[in-house]
Amino acid sequence: MNPLSRLAATALIACSTLIATPAMAHEYATGNVTIDHPWSRPTPPGVPVGVGYMAITNHGDSDITFTSASTPRAESVSIHESTMNDGTMSMRPLKDGLTIPAGETVELKPHSYHLMLEKLEGRLKEGERVPLTVNFDGAETMEVELNVEPLDGGMEMEEKGMEHSGH
Repeated sequence: MNPLSRLAATALIACSTLIATPAMAHEYATGNVTIDHPWSRPTPPGVPVGVGYMAITNHGDSDITFTSASTPRAESVSIHESTMNDGTMSMRPLKDGLTIPAGETVELKPHSYHLMLEKLEGRLKEGERVPLTVNFDGAETMEVELNVEPLDGGMEMEEKGMEHSGH
């Protein structure tokens, strides 16, 4: 390969890496708080409720509370916790917010803490970014975007423990 072709190939690879970056994990930081990889799932047509997930890290010396969130895409956003009791999954809103202890990370994820985006104004579509304002007691308000990711979370077959190399 001549030097000019090698340079062109290197530039193409570098550019493709930059283009792929928005689909990967993204992080927001303000003061002592970091929000890592805020994301959501696509919603089917006519479904008025969506979800929000993220990891919130409190780098400070005192606890903070995630008190509320809002988005122009939904009439309201509430913080919920899902728990399993006697084989039954239940969900309840956290009216007093979610404490993020000093020096720790709390993850909002499926079947655990999560956001409910209620009365959506249109469905959430894969690939879009949903603006979200996150409010805290003890930390600054943050503006983030939820990446709407595939229902399978973009996992590869190998990550799910399935081997399909012979097909």
